[in-house]
Amino acid sequence: MDIMKAKDELALVAIVPRKKDWKILQEKKWYRIPVKSAPEIATRVKYLAFYQPRIFGDERYAVNYYAKVKKVEILKRIDLLPDEPNHIRAKDDYYKFSIDDIKKLPHPIPSERWRRIVFIPTTFSRLMTAKEINELYYTSPIEEKLYEVIKKEKIPAERQLFVKEGNKRYCLDFGIFCKGGKINVECDGEKYHSSKIAQTKDRKRNNELASSGWTVLRFTGKEINKDAKACVKQIKKTIKTLEGIGEREPKKR
Repeated sequence: MDIMKAKDELALVAIVPRKKDWKILQEKKWYRIPVKSAPEIATRVKYLAFYQPRIFGDERYAVNYYAKVKKVEILKRIDLLPDEPNHIRAKDDYYKFSIDDIKKLPHPIPSERWRRIVFIPTTFSRLMTAKEINELYYTSPIEEKLYEVIKKEKIPAERQLFVKEGNKRYCLDFGIFCKGGKINVECDGEKYHSSKIAQTKDRKRNNELASSGWTVLRFTGKEINKDAKACVKQIKKTIKTLEGIGEREPKKR
């Protein structure tokens, strides 16, 4: 699913790493994102929402606030933060998002499991209705279809989960943590996974994750569209083999 084609207004969830940045948001009403690492939708979003990490006390590990974007422009970091002239990225280009007043969401959107969050492209309607972080993600049609069944079966799967194994970092479509192991579920669209190069890359990735204790399950778009329930049945069977769902990883305090 191409989020750029979404009929709903685009929104972007971004982390607020420091209390200084939160103060800037509240008092000066702007947020910054490095141009070179910005999501593709950055200049088209109508809303920003803010994920607050552990330094924010009772509001930590959740998206609690959002604001409407008024204007986006490109400035050097040194121009945005002149009091940090020696920063390693002082001369880099940044998007400056000028925003309206910050508003509180109808209810917090928590991350039930500790995870690395930087940006989450989403839509305004999902921002208003999501009950937890995984419901914000706006991904491919086959991943959305599989997630709906996973959710109905009450399987605590983490979407778009970044994991580091050895010296490599991977983004998993779904990560499921069991008492006896970990499951990576991948949704393979024909467009991106049918070539020999992609298949070789997928096989290498599977082997690397398997050697780090992951059980990898891959489902094609055809399999998911034909019978998503059968795919989830296989996921549940694997969960049972791995001794059932494990405790959620404690969040860093």
